[in-house]
Amino acid sequence: MSTEPTRRGRKAAKTSPAASAAPAPAAVPVAPSRPPAAIADRAGMRQVADRAGVAMSSVSRVLSGHPDVSAAMRSRVMAAVEELGYEPNMLAQMLRKGATQTIGFVVGDISNPLLAQIALGAEVALRAAGYAMLLTNSVNQPNLDATHIRLLQQRRVDGLLLSLSDETNDQTIEALSATPTPSVLIDRDLRTRTEESAVLSDHAAGITQAVEHLVGLGHRRIALIAGSPHVRPTRERINALEEAVEAHPEVHAQVRPGAFTEVHGGAATRELLDGRRPPTAIIAGGNQILVGVLGELAARQVRIPDDISLVTCDDVPLAKFFTPTLATIGRDPYEMGAEAAALLLARFGGAEPGVITLPTSFTGGRSCAAPPRTAPPAQGERP
Repeated sequence: MSTEPTRRGRKAAKTSPAASAAPAPAAVPVAPSRPPAAIADRAGMRQVADRAGVAMSSVSRVLSGHPDVSAAMRSRVMAAVEELGYEPNMLAQMLRKGATQTIGFVVGDISNPLLAQIALGAEVALRAAGYAMLLTNSVNQPNLDATHIRLLQQRRVDGLLLSLSDETNDQTIEALSATPTPSVLIDRDLRTRTEESAVLSDHAAGITQAVEHLVGLGHRRIALIAGSPHVRPTRERINALEEAVEAHPEVHAQVRPGAFTEVHGGAATRELLDGRRPPTAIIAGGNQILVGVLGELAARQVRIPDDISLVTCDDVPLAKFFTPTLATIGRDPYEMGAEAAALLLARFGGAEPGVITLPTSFTGGRSCAAPPRTAPPAQGERP
């Protein structure tokens, strides 16, 4: 909007005697801002006390569940509460108690169905104990882990559940070192601190069983397409694969770490199949990686299990509709979340930090069979 008319108006005011003599316009009073009607009309403890005809202290004792309250007094106060629609000021109560009854959950990637199930298990257990859960999603960006830890600390959460996108990030380690808030690691291992509780998965058991199954079928070239090496599940799976094949000198293992993404799953599969000695069996180290593996195999018209055998880590509900049925290294993510919540609640009760290791197991499926006599076709070759 142009300001030139305003300048001309000001100049005229200076040169016009009539304008100079005119009195200044009276200031228009500004009404003070008011809270929304829903807030302004909200009943408080004073209104409850007046309606019940009792003292404020009596209302406080009734609402806090104090045992030294008669049945008649409790009945009068609760009747007034119902008539007025009174709702306690939770923030004020939290400030008085020094606790917020909230738990912060830092999730590396909530789009991962496994992590969604873990969060569900934790939330249900916490809600049953009277706690609310605040969830933050780091979308696999390590620096966001640290940002979210600080944010939740500012919100004065009573505890933290941590499924970090990167265990080695300096900012994350610094943020955790600076907070006294009790925390529980979920399948993560921070070697720089020992006072956190943790819920871990025994990845070695499932991988070992899968390898033994594949070797028993006659496979000699087995590949693991793994996720980020900066988190515990990937390291444990790689170590377990290497240890398992040590007992079978005739077996050659290939490992392709990267990220827990469909893109990595597809790219790693493409690289493996285009290699000089393509694997006859692939272990997909995560349900998001699995999507990329399946996409690349379909694009090449590689048949499962006729051309290649396939094992996946972590079951997903839709997998049961896949044909052939997928061989799976599974675990119970809901239980992991519930156990993590239980460990954190125990800390609030004065318990020392603890570590729980939950099992993984291998379930065979029709996606595994004896290896083909010829390797899967390379890019550009006819299947």
